[in-house]
Amino acid sequence: MTDRQKFAVLRAARRVWAVGAIHADVARLKRLHARLWPKLELCDRIVYTGNMIGHAPQARETLDALLNFRLHTLARPHSDAGDIVYLRGSQEEMWQKLLQLQFATDPRGVLEWMVAQGAGPTLESYGVSVPDAMREAAAGTVSLTRWTGRLRQSIHAQSGHHQIMAALRRAAYTQEGTLLFVNAGLDPKRPLETQSDSFWWSGAEFAQISEPFAQFKRVVRGYDPNHGGYQDTGHTLTIDGGCGFKGQLMAACLSLEGEILDIVEA
Repeated sequence: MTDRQKFAVLRAARRVWAVGAIHADVARLKRLHARLWPKLELCDRIVYTGNMIGHAPQARETLDALLNFRLHTLARPHSDAGDIVYLRGSQEEMWQKLLQLQFATDPRGVLEWMVAQGAGPTLESYGVSVPDAMREAAAGTVSLTRWTGRLRQSIHAQSGHHQIMAALRRAAYTQEGTLLFVNAGLDPKRPLETQSDSFWWSGAEFAQISEPFAQFKRVVRGYDPNHGGYQDTGHTLTIDGGCGFKGQLMAACLSLEGEILDIVEA
């Protein structure tokens, strides 16, 4: 996988809006979009920081809302496809692994863990009950392969859903190298290129960042596994308002120097 496939580079940006974890709360997402729309300016960029799905059964509706907002945003003059970026979070990572469940050494055990982590409602959103999925996971490789194939067909039947999931990036950063956007964390002891799944599983290490990471003035994440709420340490920013866990969906607007210019909640 090339760096271009791993990371999104936000080019010619004046400001960047970072949107926190949504967790399939489509009602809050729509309200946030309505409040964000009149605030968008020329050369603004938008980064959805992952965990867009999971924990609630409106995954399909959430992806539809994201695609609809993208369509309207990119219809504005001087807009480009790279102006909006979607990051891979733990929920999207599990969803991709679920579609390859037949390759797991313990498919049922893996599925049970995924469901415990919030993947069950996403399955239900695509018309699959969790008990049925559990039976398929225990039915053997051939049957499970057919089942994951049918699940893929269900995703492809929803316009744009396969494409948005295929376009996920591990992280995003501004062309100037001042702002870095991640899902849940990173390992401050490792360079950016070797973080791999640290972006969605290293939430604890994120709290250890007490100085600028690499050349970045700010590292922004949209999901805190510990549900600590909004946090601004100067070098880092967490914009998880608890969406999906009876909390708010947040978006923060940042200058290229890392200054917080605006906060929108829904």
